[in-house]
Amino acid sequence: MAHLKFTWQFTVLETHLDTFGHMNNATYLQIFEQARWEFINERGYGLKKIIETQVGPTILEANIKYKRELRLREVITVESETLEYNSKIGKVFQRMVNQNGETCATAEFTIGLFNMKTRRLISANDDWLRAVGVIE
Repeated sequence: MAHLKFTWQFTVLETHLDTFGHMNNATYLQIFEQARWEFINERGYGLKKIIETQVGPTILEANIKYKRELRLREVITVESETLEYNSKIGKVFQRMVNQNGETCATAEFTIGLFNMKTRRLISANDDWLRAVGVIE
């Protein structure tokens, strides 16, 4: 089954840099997260819905590979795709690509849907599967 791929662009800013003049390693996590928020917001699962339903995404595991440094004012595209979702656990793959088409970083996140009232993972519902691009 092919899943929806989502792309989002950002520009590397001064606040993203470390003392080496390239993007700080922790900033990659923030940028990947921002891209995931844009993805689910665009598909109707934003913070308002999370607050109303008391059900939202949580990260269970993160694996990042840094392949090429990102420098000031580079325009980067983040590609996001849910690879699989089995009941309570999903896998999201993300990739940062520079303007030359070169992969700068990849990440795979294990995610779940968290019920804030019961403080437990729950099975993915259709709204959530739609938000992460598994179903239309």
